[in-house]
Amino acid sequence: MSRAKPLIGIPADRRILGPHPFHCVGEKYIAAVAKAAEAIPVLIPSLGEDADLDAILASVDGILLTGSPSNVEPQRYAGPPSDPETLHDPHRDATTLPLIPRVIAVGMPLFAVCRGFQEMNVAFGGTLWQKVQDVPGYADHREDKEAPLEAQYGPAHEIELVPGGQLQRIAGADRVTVNSLHSQGVQRLGEGLAVEAKAPDGLIEGFSVPAAPGFVLAVQWHPEWQVMNNPFSRALFAAFGEAARSHAKGRRS
Repeated sequence: MSRAKPLIGIPADRRILGPHPFHCVGEKYIAAVAKAAEAIPVLIPSLGEDADLDAILASVDGILLTGSPSNVEPQRYAGPPSDPETLHDPHRDATTLPLIPRVIAVGMPLFAVCRGFQEMNVAFGGTLWQKVQDVPGYADHREDKEAPLEAQYGPAHEIELVPGGQLQRIAGADRVTVNSLHSQGVQRLGEGLAVEAKAPDGLIEGFSVPAAPGFVLAVQWHPEWQVMNNPFSRALFAAFGEAARSHAKGRRS
């Protein structure tokens, strides 16, 4: 029996809650897949080397890489040691970094948000600023953690979309306003990636993979937040969902 909706795999964070490890995905990402992409979210545990990537790719029609409080470990991109209080998730790194090129190689749709954006850059050999706010010439892209969530995820700054790029075509505009909740950012863009959007200070906010056979898009901001209330965010997830439906249909034919 064919499915009416595509399955979107979402690799989880691995967190220690109390004395036990848990695999977690934020509900806002799950809701964005279910509502805006009109797909069925499937949570993927971050098992690292024990993850059966072939079985994962055979089971889903697209992959969403989410944001997270954790950062990619700096040794993954030959970066300097991070501050002691920095939260890392080596299990997720060990799952997503080898998964990314395989997803793209088989033409499966891939949408990456915030940490996922940074994971993709690292997977393609790029490097990251760990504290953009400390780099001369760049703005402070962090949220005010003391503010209500509505303010933290509220409009922060415009981004300029590259003419003719995927983001510009989806937005139907040259500029859009986005939220901003990150301290890390792209330092050197990975090989084979193409800039799709930049912040006013020049920081890369979106990129694509021109050589990819399928839909591949990564953004630094959080379009999943109240996705149904933002036309651009909703259009992004709708485009991802449509690509996943097409991929599923192609595999069944």
